[in-house]
Amino acid sequence: MILINARGEPPPYEGDNTHRFVAVTKKITIIQGHPDPDPARFGRALAEHYRRSARQAGHDVRTIDVATIDFPWLRTKDDFENASAPPAILRAQQDIARADHVVLIYPLWLGDVPALLKAFFEQVFRPGFAFKADGPGLPRKLLKGKSARIVVTMGMPAFFYRWYFGAHGLKNLKRNILRFSGFAPIAQDIIGMIEGKSGASRDSWLRRMENYGRRGV
Repeated sequence: MILINARGEPPPYEGDNTHRFVAVTKKITIIQGHPDPDPARFGRALAEHYRRSARQAGHDVRTIDVATIDFPWLRTKDDFENASAPPAILRAQQDIARADHVVLIYPLWLGDVPALLKAFFEQVFRPGFAFKADGPGLPRKLLKGKSARIVVTMGMPAFFYRWYFGAHGLKNLKRNILRFSGFAPIAQDIIGMIEGKSGASRDSWLRRMENYGRRGV
């Protein structure tokens, strides 16, 4: 739950009583994109702290765990455009369609999202759900009105991913999938050197996720 005034603005500082604010709750869908279902993965702790804090704040939260979904991989253009989506993908589409805000958490593998998560995106963000070609020009975006947050973990330093690699995998996800289908705004967090992080550093990120969850952002 978050507080906003009639102009949609949050309080200028915590505890401010000089304006009239109303409580706002959101429908949130978390996409857990780690292919490994091991609960010891730090990305799973990040998702759980966000989920728990968001629910405590009154938000309506659902989670899609890509590692536990059974779905075929698309192999042809005809499958992408015309094949019926399997039940697990239809449920995921419903959870995304209902959401005001989507939180996507995944590890960086070979500079990009893991292959399983990419296969999930190809199944979910298909014509008729994510976009629609009405004629010449760019397709119509069908998921407008939704915001997103991307949280990506990696072994290299975050600044090196941004500076040397140009964060190309993250940029592709934001531009070619999320913005292409209408998501805006899209926030991002890059968590580098994940294997070597101290307990204090990990706790700091978990607290940050709790803050995001409480605010529904």
